[in-house]
Amino acid sequence: MGNTDSKLNFRKAVIQLTTKTQPVEATDDAFWDQFWADTATTVQDVFALVPAAEIRAVREESPSNLATLCYKAVEKLVQAAESGCPSEKEKQIVLNCSRMLTRILPYIFEDQDWRGFFWSTVPGAGRAVTDEMDDDGARPLAESLLLAMADLLFCPDFTVNSHRRGPDSVEDMQTIDSCEYIWEAGVGFAQSPPLNYIHDLNRTELLRLLLTCFSEAMYLPPSSDNTILNPWVSFFCSTENRHALPLFTSLVNVVCAYDPVGYGIPYNHLLFSDYREQLVEQAVQILIVTLEHDGGGLAHRPPSPSSMEDQDSVGPDNLFVNYLSRIHREEDYDFVLKGLARLLVNPLMQTYLPNSTKKIQFHQELLVLFWKLCDFNKKFLFFVLKSSDVLDILVPILFYLNDARADQSRVGLMHIGVFILLLLSGERNFGVRLNKPYSVHVPMDIPVFTGTHADLLIVVFHKIITSGHQRLQPLFDCLLTIVVNVSPYLKSLSMVAANKLLHLLEAFSTNWFLFSASQNHHLVFFLLEAFNNIIQYQFDGNCNLVYAIIRKRNLFHQLANLPSDPASIQKALLRKRKSPDAITGISRTSSQETVSMEGSRPAVPAEPGTLKTSLVAIPAIDKLTEKSQVSEDGTMISVLKMEHSHAPHHTPQADHTTQADHTPQAVHGAIVGASDTESVSGRDNEDVFYTEAEMERRRMSSTSSTISCTSQSHWAPTPDWVLSWKCKLPLQTIMRLLQVLVPQVEKICIDKGLTDESEILKFLQHGTLVGLLPVPHPILIRKYQANAGTAMWFRTYMWGVVYLRNVDPPIWYDTDVRLFEIQKM
Repeated sequence: MGNTDSKLNFRKAVIQLTTKTQPVEATDDAFWDQFWADTATTVQDVFALVPAAEIRAVREESPSNLATLCYKAVEKLVQAAESGCPSEKEKQIVLNCSRMLTRILPYIFEDQDWRGFFWSTVPGAGRAVTDEMDDDGARPLAESLLLAMADLLFCPDFTVNSHRRGPDSVEDMQTIDSCEYIWEAGVGFAQSPPLNYIHDLNRTELLRLLLTCFSEAMYLPPSSDNTILNPWVSFFCSTENRHALPLFTSLVNVVCAYDPVGYGIPYNHLLFSDYREQLVEQAVQILIVTLEHDGGGLAHRPPSPSSMEDQDSVGPDNLFVNYLSRIHREEDYDFVLKGLARLLVNPLMQTYLPNSTKKIQFHQELLVLFWKLCDFNKKFLFFVLKSSDVLDILVPILFYLNDARADQSRVGLMHIGVFILLLLSGERNFGVRLNKPYSVHVPMDIPVFTGTHADLLIVVFHKIITSGHQRLQPLFDCLLTIVVNVSPYLKSLSMVAANKLLHLLEAFSTNWFLFSASQNHHLVFFLLEAFNNIIQYQFDGNCNLVYAIIRKRNLFHQLANLPSDPASIQKALLRKRKSPDAITGISRTSSQETVSMEGSRPAVPAEPGTLKTSLVAIPAIDKLTEKSQVSEDGTMISVLKMEHSHAPHHTPQADHTTQADHTPQAVHGAIVGASDTESVSGRDNEDVFYTEAEMERRRMSSTSSTISCTSQSHWAPTPDWVLSWKCKLPLQTIMRLLQVLVPQVEKICIDKGLTDESEILKFLQHGTLVGLLPVPHPILIRKYQANAGTAMWFRTYMWGVVYLRNVDPPIWYDTDVRLFEIQKM
């Protein structure tokens, strides 16, 4: 009964606040204490008992009361941080104040006039923290709040155990305050039920408020100016926060030590609540949000010295980024990598008892964290690539890509997965690791094959391109760039993977597809480059690919004899209307390959009513990457774009007769418009950002004709344009191979009456083309490079994920978010 009375009294206080037109004095403690002192409400209760309409009403009609409520709540948190929360009542007040501020802050941020309120100094605010300051020197309310929360996150018997844990090494002794605590490493509930689960709950509440403070970024429109920093994040990750290092260490520990399965007792997650999971989810979200700002902008990438002392005077203002970039011990790398791999692979685990194993849902946040680790700490990236552990990251990423390919609400997940693979593929070791046999057999909706991880990658990419939804078209360049990057190192492709690559060439080299958009021929260039790399550098083990090329030799002859006269171009474009799908319309290369892996489920589109957030456009592949040439000793030399301006697949801008707002893709039928993640190609100037609504308006305002010459970019294929890139098609190596091997294969078949593939493959396996092929070309690798376009994309994606994942309570639901748009599928 007491709890019901408590809720009733709380609701009465809220009604009083919303109906009072006169300002309530800050000194009226009897009134303000109703909101936190005598209540035992959960965060869900607070969200239910404080409706959005009433918060907005107070904001508009009684602004001084809302200001006082915020000020008093912060004051209580500051006092509690000073006292150390010795009593249960004080701990309850902290939790109630946190819940109240979590509820109110989004409505402060959505109003431009209110956004600066927390950065103003309220008389007396912060006095508990800065006794020596007078009112003129008082801290802004936001600073007082953030410092109090940092203290409370290390409050004995509230958020940490009362016993102290000493530093592990002399190095730690120099960097950690003797009074600090490190949160204990996380453990799965089934593995070892933590005695301090109350601490987990309290930390989770405080981290939720911290995340809400950082969410001011959601209420600002997307901007290409990457120097605009979030003031909440900047202050919290600055030297002003004495807990920055222990907090960073604790967050990483909690995420990477978490084991949702524990000892693997079936259905344990249905018998017990796993309080640690909520904490881990909040912790990983705090980490990715704080690491989004590197303080120095894109121009400043923190180095990774061998010792932390080297960097005392170097590095960005953001301490979290600084600490992340300075992790250097191999055991730390191993702990982080194994922890992330364990969590990423968790949803893939198959058991004989259905739904018996706990499945986590925060894999998107984990992928962003992995991206940040690789981007800011190059030594970690090299550690990941020097062993086969990278495959423990690769397999779950390919699983997520394959599983999400039909679901338009998960287009962001598709992009982050491809970006990570693009980053990894820029390093030679990644291609070498892909040669490890694939034996895990995660249940994926792909053809059964026996081969390597490279085969898995190619088969999944083929599935994405041929059966993904149309909004994935801007990723095709990225997918094929990854294939090109790893191709010089692939020792032996399976027949299934070889056929998939030839099937893609068959789809992309049809005349109508090549003439449908100014960029489409780049896909053919990428595939030819991959074939050339394998033939020139890995011919001996790739008899399957050579055989597939011989079988499909007509494709290469057709490309060499591609017509360029106006009549042929028009004829091809007319055929486009009759053949609405370039890729899936082509018959499969082998009926056996349609058999999917055991236990797999087909990828399904999003259920009606699913919420999704819009994303800004991604830059074109030439802006996403920079080219490096691999020298004989294996080192990479950067290649200037100007040196390769003659190659159309290196510089898409060279192929445009006019600048287009965005390039129409024509892979899935006659689609001329763009998606919310469309590649912004064809602009030599700064990247341009469009929200989904803006792009939809552009699509609606443009003609819907299927012929490219009447599309919104007014681009039309001309004979000169076709000739400009046709003469650069890198066909010499393949044509030479066909010239040498086709007569030999035909002779063997006639002489021995062969119809069996295995005999032909055996002949090709022992054949050689030494001295018969053109001089091997240099290996060209396209390495990911940071730029304003991807930085903005990551910001919108990351906050979109945070928005959609925080539904209990729905912190930002129905507020005026401006960074992205929320749509129902």
